Amino acid sequence: MEAKRVSDSAMVMAHQMGPHHANPAGNVHGGVTMKLVDTVAAVVAIRHARRLAVTASIDRLDFHYPVYVGDVLILKASLNMVGKTSMEVGVRVEAENIITGKVHHAASAYLTFVALDDNHNPTQVPGLILERAEDQRRNREAYARRQLRLAEKSSEGNPH
Repeated sequence: MEAKRVSDSAMVMAHQMGPHHANPAGNVHGGVTMKLVDTVAAVVAIRHARRLAVTASIDRLDFHYPVYVGDVLILKASLNMVGKTSMEVGVRVEAENIITGKVHHAASAYLTFVALDDNHNPTQVPGLILERAEDQRRNREAYARRQLRLAEKSSEGNPH
């Protein structure tokens, strides 16, 4: 199985927010953003594995700026790390007011996906080639998050 570059599976998706995406305050529901984040991250994972991949966890989803009806959400997603069967995808969400041209960092998220074989069992994924300094930094940070996740998971069974 040949390793692939981060850029081989990276994805940018844009979606204009309409009235049906909004809550009564006129802001876009966080759940709408969450669904788009999960969708673009899944595309990245599937492109890398060239197999079905399912969301195993959302490690973090932080909202930084409100999104309004009429804004265009720009979702930038790429792989941060791959394991044997799992992949961490980072997603940056920007909200652009297409009238003024102002762009705000609206949200960020880290999602873990597991690749599935034809029987829906976890299956091995290609390695990841880190070409840029930014790829290497994101990979280091992803490994640190993974260690925290594993430590939390092992302590979940403890009553203390």
